[in-house]
Amino acid sequence: MLRIHFTGNDLAGVRTAARPDVLWETILSFHRLRDRRGSVVYREWRSAARSRLGGETRLLAALVPSRGYFPDFLTPAEGVHGLDEGLQAIRATDAGRLRGELSLLAADRSGARTVPHSLRALADGGAEPFDRLVGALRSYHRAAIEPYWPHIRARVEADRARRGRALLDGGADELLASLPPMLRWRAPVLEADYPVDRDVHLDGRGLLLQPSYFCRGTPVVLRDPELPPVLVYPVTHGEAPTVREPGGSSLAKLVGQTRSTVLHAIGDGGTTSELARRAGVSLASASQHAGVLREAGLIATLRHGNAVLHTLTPLGAALLGGAQRPVELRCHTASYARNGPVTS
Repeated sequence: MLRIHFTGNDLAGVRTAARPDVLWETILSFHRLRDRRGSVVYREWRSAARSRLGGETRLLAALVPSRGYFPDFLTPAEGVHGLDEGLQAIRATDAGRLRGELSLLAADRSGARTVPHSLRALADGGAEPFDRLVGALRSYHRAAIEPYWPHIRARVEADRARRGRALLDGGADELLASLPPMLRWRAPVLEADYPVDRDVHLDGRGLLLQPSYFCRGTPVVLRDPELPPVLVYPVTHGEAPTVREPGGSSLAKLVGQTRSTVLHAIGDGGTTSELARRAGVSLASASQHAGVLREAGLIATLRHGNAVLHTLTPLGAALLGGAQRPVELRCHTASYARNGPVTS
C-alpha cells in the first residue's frame, strides 16, 4: 500500500505538471516494451519500437530492471522541459548521489550472480560511462518515444485539463478525488495499492501530479524522500499510440484535416496557445480555426483576463466521439515499483 500524507500546506501546494515529462515517458515505456500486458494499447507500438532499436537496450536493462527499483536520477525534474534539458540534468548528477542510488540498485539485484559491468563503470565515475548512458537514452527515445510524441502529449494534456476542471469545481479535495480509480483520496491521505508498503510524508512541500502515457496500473513515486515529491499516474487510454496526426479520416473529410486536428486538440479544454501547441499550428491559425468551430456550435469559448478557454459543446463531443470510438481498457497490476520488487 502506498500512503501519501498531506497537511493543509500540502493541499495548497498540489499542482499538475504543465506538460508530459519526456524522461518519465522514456523510462516507463521501457517497462512497457518488455511486459506482455496491455497488449491492446501497446502491441503495435511495441512491435514498431523494437524494429528500430539496437544495442542501447542492454545498458538500459541494467539500469531499469523489469521489476524492482530503478534510480531516481534517471527521472530528474528537468525532464518536463524536454529531452536535452533532462539529459543535461542526468549528466550533472552528484557523484555521491549516483553511487548511493546505484548501490541500492545493486542491492536490489542481489538475486543476480553479478552486477553488470556497465553499472560498475558508471558508479566509478568519468565522462565515458555517462556519454554511453546519455547516448543510449537519446537513441531509445528517438526510436520509441519521438515518433509518438504528439499523441502522448495530447493524451497527457487532456488529462491535465480534466484535473484543472476538478480543481476549479471543488479545490484540491476535488482534484485529488478526481484521480484515476487506483488512487483513493481519504483526507488527509491519498492511498493506492502498491507492490510494497510505503508512506510518503509531504511535510508542507506540496505534490506535483505528473500524468503519464506509459505509466500503467499503479502510480509511481520517487524512492528518495528528500527529493521534491512527485506522483506519476496513468492517463486513461482510448487508443493505441500512433504516428498519425490526431483526427479520424471521416471527420477530416467533413471539416478539414487541420480543423479536425484542432477539434481533437481541445479534448477536455484548453487555451488558444495550448491548442496551437497540441495541434502543431501557429497561434493565429489555432485562433482562426477555433472561431470557425465556435460559430458551428462545436465548441464554447470563455474569456478570462487575457486568455480564453475553449471547451467542447455536446454537439462537438458527439461529433468527436463518433470519429474516435474509444476502447475502454481495464488497468492491471503493474510489474514494477520505485522502491522494491513485486512480491505478489
